[in-house]
Amino acid sequence: MLHALSSKLSSIVMIAIIAILIAVPLAMRPADAIPPEGAERLIVITPHNTQIRWEFEHAFSMWHEEHYGTPVVIDYRRPGGTSEILTQLKAIYGAALKRKTIAPDGSVEDGTMPYDLFFGGGSYEHGQTKQGITAMVDGEEIRIPLSRPAGFTQEELDNYFGENKIGSSTLYDPEQYWTGVCVSSFGILYNRDLLRVLSVEEPTEWRDLTDPKYDGLLALGDPRQSGSIATTYESILNMQGWEQGWRTLRAMSANARYFTGESKKVVLDISRGDAAAGVAIDFYGRYQAEAVIQKGAPPESSRLGYIDPQGETFIDPDPISLLRGGPSPELADRFLRFVLSEPGQAIWNFAAQGDDAPTDRLGPRRYNLRRMPIRRVMFERHMDSFIDQANPFDAATDAPSRGWRSMINHMMGAFAIDVHHEMKLAWRAMAEAKQRGADPALIAEMDALFNAMPTHTTLDGEELEFNTANYRTISTDWKNKEAAAEYRIEYTRFFRENYERVVELSRGV
Repeated sequence: MLHALSSKLSSIVMIAIIAILIAVPLAMRPADAIPPEGAERLIVITPHNTQIRWEFEHAFSMWHEEHYGTPVVIDYRRPGGTSEILTQLKAIYGAALKRKTIAPDGSVEDGTMPYDLFFGGGSYEHGQTKQGITAMVDGEEIRIPLSRPAGFTQEELDNYFGENKIGSSTLYDPEQYWTGVCVSSFGILYNRDLLRVLSVEEPTEWRDLTDPKYDGLLALGDPRQSGSIATTYESILNMQGWEQGWRTLRAMSANARYFTGESKKVVLDISRGDAAAGVAIDFYGRYQAEAVIQKGAPPESSRLGYIDPQGETFIDPDPISLLRGGPSPELADRFLRFVLSEPGQAIWNFAAQGDDAPTDRLGPRRYNLRRMPIRRVMFERHMDSFIDQANPFDAATDAPSRGWRSMINHMMGAFAIDVHHEMKLAWRAMAEAKQRGADPALIAEMDALFNAMPTHTTLDGEELEFNTANYRTISTDWKNKEAAAEYRIEYTRFFRENYERVVELSRGV
């Protein structure tokens, strides 16, 4: 009996502990985080930060209650960056296809998939969402998009966007599988104090970052970990062309302190003075430049500066993709329309209005997001209300995509990231040779070795020069997983040996 009583008491204690564990977090939640009674629920997968998530949930809920009579709670899921999100989505839809939740023709019932929409990231990743997954049906390979068309009329699209173009990019997918809702760019963040120490001018173009004075003080992203970084490096190739583009990327890499997959690390290190300059996403750069200003001081007094190189900046839409089979497709449609409305667009770059601001006042309530809206009308009507007086439609480059993106990760891994120590020794050896007035012929030989590209051996054994004429064949060979491992070894060995030979030449060996 005592044993039974003890067991019962243990059960009661355990239930009480569980109740406390559940109740305490609920009690400690801020009041505005508790779902309002009768609220509808939208499930969103996103890489966006806390500030963006809060502002759009708060604004959309108020807008929806005004127009449709009910508030909305947004259930955000954030498994990682855009690459991780894309991997997860493909796995979920691939598993559903195997379970036959998705029919062979690609149709899927609403409510059978876990997410309503994918909010944030770049056009490349959302293009992959459109591309979706492939499956064999009756011996034929079919493609099943993960997203569904937004269903706007052409009149609506024209009203939202006008010409479907910003620089060399489109603002929305012509088939409406993704829709841009703001735009992003990668520019240059720099530390003015360090630049004065280095005796270099503030950078205005990408080639400025190839100055050997930046040696060991340039913060760069790893394109293998960030699709946005890969897009930025691709834009340099597109703008400068094959020969000069690779030379610029090589020299920037030689100046690099590191290559990171964390966008915030670049910004924080430049702010602390651990790096003099680096490639930063626009809103992180602008936000940090503002954050270090002393209270009441003018913006130009900041020790940090940020610039989108004029005419050299690749502007990329930051889209929403409506996902197929989500729990609340109608609510997802409404959210997209809200984000494209003027009240929704104002959230991106207006100053925070405060929690007590009138509901009809445009802009975010608590946070300055420092993002650029995608609709031209916002720049025409509301530019004076923007925190950042910049127009991405003016800064965007018109350089068309040359289709060279697929080799950026492989090449930058082989010629820079995986042999960075050897690369830096060669870079410094060339700089020292120039400083001591070495024979121009020797410097030219060192430069040719430093910037050389390997001869590519095809899967059929043919040797090809690494150039634009052979690019398609080379990039296709790299897609072979078994061959790619061998190519990685061969290419890396080539670059390492060249860098070692540059050092030897500098010593007169």
